Amino acid sequence: MTRYKLTIEYDGRPFVGWQRQAHGLSVQQAVEEAIHRFCGEAVRITAAGRTDAGVHAIGQVAHADIARPTDPGTVRDAVNFHLKPLPVAILAAEAVADSFDARTSAILRAYRYRIVNRRAPLALEAGQAWQVSRPLDAAAMHEAAQHLLGHHDFTSFRAAECQARSPMRTMDRLDVVRRGEAIEIEAEARSFLHHQIRNIAGTLKLVGEGKHPPGWVAEVLAARSRAAAGATAPPDGLCFLWVRYRAA
Repeated sequence: MTRYKLTIEYDGRPFVGWQRQAHGLSVQQAVEEAIHRFCGEAVRITAAGRTDAGVHAIGQVAHADIARPTDPGTVRDAVNFHLKPLPVAILAAEAVADSFDARTSAILRAYRYRIVNRRAPLALEAGQAWQVSRPLDAAAMHEAAQHLLGHHDFTSFRAAECQARSPMRTMDRLDVVRRGEAIEIEAEARSFLHHQIRNIAGTLKLVGEGKHPPGWVAEVLAARSRAAAGATAPPDGLCFLWVRYRAA
């Protein structure tokens, strides 16, 4: 039995999210079924992050235990063959120690939330970004975001259905950068709460529109109430970028 670390890219639009669910196809199910078609084994994979329906990834990581004697390149290519025509790709497969766990061995995760700030509708990026027509002040959004750095109770930015035992999280980096029409919110932390980034994006948008000053975000954080923050931004703009692991 060999444990493989899989780096995975996917377009989240056709899926109910990463995790297996009863009411639709998940990314997890798609990959597990592709592995089964490759080697005939009923494999259950574990991922670094459970993305929601419509959320994308360019660096999701999962691990899978496969008994069939093979090599990483064959695992990658064979699973990709059986994933067709779904928008999921195994970018890399790597044999790792049995102690490696894609979820619990992670020490840092990164997400990006992408807003396209223009009046014209999205032709090429529909479903892959949040189109906001009202002009946004990215500098004000970045200033506001800095109030969320560090170790805090993020109840105000936590989904009601979040299953995490504690709302305490440490935000290591939260930057807002404008690149032409696009505004990108880049976040790094060891772990995130359910909808945390999307709720932060919806809150920062209000600052960008001038509805609140940057310091208001500190008040939202201190309120420890989901009702104090902005609306949840759509999943379209959210992408799981990468995971960092402790050295072997």
